[in-house]
Amino acid sequence: MAAQALALLREVSRLEAPLEELRALHSVLQTVPLNELRELAAELRLGPLFSLLNENHREQITLCVSILERLLQAVEPVHMARNLGADLQRGLTHPDDSVKILTLSQVGRIVENSDAVTEILNNAELLKQIVYCIGGDNLSVAKAAIKSLSRISLTQAGLEALFESNLLDDLKRVMKTNDIVRYRVYELIVEISSVSPESLTYCTTSGLVTQLLRELTGEDVLVRATCIEMVTSLAYTHHGRQYLAQEGVIDQISNIIVGADSDPFSSFYLPGFVKFFGNLAIMDSPQQICERYPVFVEKVFEMTESQDPTMIGVAVDTIGILGSNVEGKQVLQKTGTRFERLLMKIGYQAKNASTELKIRCLDSISSIFYILPEQQTDDLLRMTESWFSSLSRDPLELFRGISNQPFPELHCAALKVFTAIANQPWAQKLMFNSPGFVEYVMDRSVEHDKASKDAKYELVKALANSKTIAEIFGNPNYLRLRTYLSEGPYYVKPISTTAVEGAE
Repeated sequence: MAAQALALLREVSRLEAPLEELRALHSVLQTVPLNELRELAAELRLGPLFSLLNENHREQITLCVSILERLLQAVEPVHMARNLGADLQRGLTHPDDSVKILTLSQVGRIVENSDAVTEILNNAELLKQIVYCIGGDNLSVAKAAIKSLSRISLTQAGLEALFESNLLDDLKRVMKTNDIVRYRVYELIVEISSVSPESLTYCTTSGLVTQLLRELTGEDVLVRATCIEMVTSLAYTHHGRQYLAQEGVIDQISNIIVGADSDPFSSFYLPGFVKFFGNLAIMDSPQQICERYPVFVEKVFEMTESQDPTMIGVAVDTIGILGSNVEGKQVLQKTGTRFERLLMKIGYQAKNASTELKIRCLDSISSIFYILPEQQTDDLLRMTESWFSSLSRDPLELFRGISNQPFPELHCAALKVFTAIANQPWAQKLMFNSPGFVEYVMDRSVEHDKASKDAKYELVKALANSKTIAEIFGNPNYLRLRTYLSEGPYYVKPISTTAVEGAE
């Protein structure tokens, strides 16, 4: 079959209008294994196929793209970079987006190869066309271009090619296309900046990081909302956080939150600004961040009182992030009865809000209440027990009721809450003393889909692996949990059948 494909490829290169031959080649290539094509790679003459892309014939272009997609997989990235550079370059300026996507996917293969990427770095025109692909209307094309440039920038030579040549001017020119394209360039710059302190230095020297930060603290509320997401991405790295602190950006964001009360349009950017501090707290030190920026904690509590579900959702998410480690839990505990009232509100929303907000509340509760076994102390266990009683009059029944609703996402989210507290003795006692709860845990017939079966299994695993479970649940129940665990999440009990004499 590979020989037949090769013969058809030669036939295609000989003819001016080889539509029938292209159809036949396309069909044959579906049956030829890739390893056979690789053995013939040296004989593949792909130039004529690339030339056929230049004709304005829809079916011909579609067939050529599909054929090239298959054949190029058999070509080594180094060979492609050295011998098909001009074809790839033309592909990036092709009016058909499918050709651009094909070309960028091959550029992606080249930049992943340490030997081949040098060839790309020596091709200034090809790099320029990749930059200009960021400015196109097609998002898939732009994303592929950003990915390739980001990968190129992982090397010193790549950083120099992008930031110490005319390419930087091209990048700035592309930014002027429109707001959407400008944000795409910021996205690329943040991706590159996040790699290392050296990468960040190149990006800051270019002036593009400064431009992003200027827009973040500018007057346009919609621009602020978009920019804060990118700045939050930069803050995921230690060197990124250091830079933002040194430049006074974190203080500026805090000041904008302070002034948000008098800004009628603050609802556009406030959620993003609060999320920024939530992530900052969990990546550094919740105590230090909350002490240095008290307005952050104040705003989160305030947002739970809002009538706007968006604000409540962000506050609930942020509390979940903040309470996900022991230090964060202790920060929340210091707010005293105020936090207990907030838990009551989260419990109320978990029961009465929209399905989406209910799930966010349940996820937040899971995060707040989970403590690793080795981190458990008497004080922490007393704290989580007290918090749990603040959620509602009968929290265990509240979550059990939610888990019985006919929505898999809600069911799984409620099971996650049980799993979060399953290794804590006070919760095990509550479960054991709650009528029918142990049977509910053991009952496999409640779960019908994979996600629910997996979630129930995690609950059983958390209970069965706890050191206190045998004492609290009793040995017979402990053995039932171990059996459930050994049978796995998808076990189905065999149905016994009785043969009846004389039955057909």
